[in-house]
Amino acid sequence: MWSVIQEKFKSHPAQEKVIRLLLERGFQINDTGRVVSGNIEIPHTQIANEIGVDRRVVDATCETILNDAQLMQIFRNVRTIPFLRDVAPYLGLGVIIILPDNAARKGLLGAVATAVAEHGVVIRQAVSDDPYLTENPMLTIITEGRVSGELVNTLTRIKGVKSVTVY
Repeated sequence: MWSVIQEKFKSHPAQEKVIRLLLERGFQINDTGRVVSGNIEIPHTQIANEIGVDRRVVDATCETILNDAQLMQIFRNVRTIPFLRDVAPYLGLGVIIILPDNAARKGLLGAVATAVAEHGVVIRQAVSDDPYLTENPMLTIITEGRVSGELVNTLTRIKGVKSVTVY
């Protein structure tokens, strides 16, 4: 998907910034070319301010999306999720952040999930950053309760794991 998007915006780097923000936040484009989250409209000026571009760049990006059937399908259907990382400590949940040595490596999520399960820890949420959208992608695992030092040691020994942070 990302290669298709990059090809369409390769000569418009400011619009590519808009696209990245829309995807990172799970924002949609509605039939009138407005940025929305569900039925809540997000002003183009606020998006422009967030990423340091002119509002007209956001307008032009939305217009490009509206006029491209493939992009429109993507941006009608992308969704945001409630990411528990920052509220997990307040909910009594654990957070494990895995920094991979290569985010495109196959099987890392499976190996981490297996290790967590083998230590008897329940995973409530697993979120993997897209290596095409994020400069330093991470795998974030939210667990029922805190994790043991033994689990951390096991995770650090998994092939492809550069570092493990727990909080």
